[in-house]
Amino acid sequence: MADLAAQKRAARKVAGSIRVEAHAMLGDTAGASLVEAGRAVFASMTPGTVSGFFPYRSEINALPLLAELAKMGWTTALPVVIAPAQPLVFRSWQPGEATIAGVWDIPVPVETAPEIIPDVMLVPLLSFDAQGFRLGYGGGFYDRTFASLRETGTVTGIGVAYSAQEVDAVPCGVHDVPLDWVLTEDGPKKPV
Repeated sequence: MADLAAQKRAARKVAGSIRVEAHAMLGDTAGASLVEAGRAVFASMTPGTVSGFFPYRSEINALPLLAELAKMGWTTALPVVIAPAQPLVFRSWQPGEATIAGVWDIPVPVETAPEIIPDVMLVPLLSFDAQGFRLGYGGGFYDRTFASLRETGTVTGIGVAYSAQEVDAVPCGVHDVPLDWVLTEDGPKKPV
């Protein structure tokens, strides 16, 4: 386990630098490209509930995609960190609605917004591989959330990243949950 933790720490350092570079080059246009990539994936799905995220640091901006999904009839939401080592909860939110500062000052829906359970989760990441594994920040929030939601039903996990964030193999353990899709500015990728 210590070996895996060290591998992930080293991978996070490299992946963070790569994402910063990709964001500097593509940050202004990548969000619009995600809309096109998202249409290709979501066109075959029946609209339900989708959670997105506010971009943090150098994360790709998924808000234009979330706005497009709302136009397509999806109910949209944002994740909220409730406590360390706990799954995320999701509150209803549409692009343009009011937010408050959440953990790490990331915008979240106001506290009176209803909690909902997503059918699809758009997930930020530091790196991803062809098998659909993702490297996150290390808090385990999304992995715990996937595990919790998949115990009670089906949830589709879609990573959202710059194409430069793809690596040969993400270090992963038994609790790491693969994604169903990854959307990048270059289009959708279905893990093998």
